[in-house]
Amino acid sequence: MTELFTVLKREFIYIWYYFELQFRQIFWYWVLGMLIGSLISVFAKDRIHGIFAGMRNRKWGILGILPASILGIASPLCMYGTIPIAASFRKQGMREDWLAAFMMASILLNPQLIIYSAALGTEALIVRIVSCFLCGCFAGLAVHLFYRDREFFDFSGFEERKSHDTHPNRLIRYLLNFLRNVKATGPYFLFGILLSALFQRYVPQDIMVNVFGGNEAWGVLMAATIGVPLYACGGGTIPLLQQWLLDGMSLGSAAAFMITGPATKITNLGALKITMGWKRFALYILFVMAFSCMCGIVVNLAV
Repeated sequence: MTELFTVLKREFIYIWYYFELQFRQIFWYWVLGMLIGSLISVFAKDRIHGIFAGMRNRKWGILGILPASILGIASPLCMYGTIPIAASFRKQGMREDWLAAFMMASILLNPQLIIYSAALGTEALIVRIVSCFLCGCFAGLAVHLFYRDREFFDFSGFEERKSHDTHPNRLIRYLLNFLRNVKATGPYFLFGILLSALFQRYVPQDIMVNVFGGNEAWGVLMAATIGVPLYACGGGTIPLLQQWLLDGMSLGSAAAFMITGPATKITNLGALKITMGWKRFALYILFVMAFSCMCGIVVNLAV
């Protein structure tokens, strides 16, 4: 019994060491991400959505998917917040391909997650931003090519959600949003660091290199696949990705994971299934997997 206790105590010390080390490495990225995310959500969200709504009268044609994808990344809303907004855009006459680009980019990235991802290094951050922007653009292009004369989304039943940021005092409004942010992301952030510590302690580095390293398409496919069940929250996966990259995961495999993860997060899938129906929903899954694998292979060839 004493020997078992000694072993458990030793393992706890090892895991705590890895946990505390990574916590110190990325804690301030998490805090800064929430500070900036809440700032945009409280004071710039309506402006961003207003710019997108104002695009409907522009005669940009297919080129409108470019600013639509950029504005999707800039939007701080989650998917359940984005869909009612997109429904209101549709009522105002917004094009389907522009909506597809905006929603796809909004699913994959937001200002808060950009700050979190800075913990992965400049190269990984640039890859994430560019790949998410291009995924939004390709989604808009696909809708333009194959659903030009048909509606792709069904927003019936979705109404714009009531904003929580209504306190008359601007500072209190900001602080309340920040606290909601902490409550929503904190558990996932800590759980992600714990998973990372367990990986560091019990998963040999050569396994990560063999499975996800190098320029092999197999590693990219594996990373894209595990992104489906493993991704729960953007902030929670940053510690895992940071350690995996240190252990030998290729940047292309990381790029594939960073696309399939948020694109197939269970809450996002539930919302998207309602707006698409089974056939278009299946096409969405195929598009995400194909784009993530293609993107990962290209990144590995380029770096």
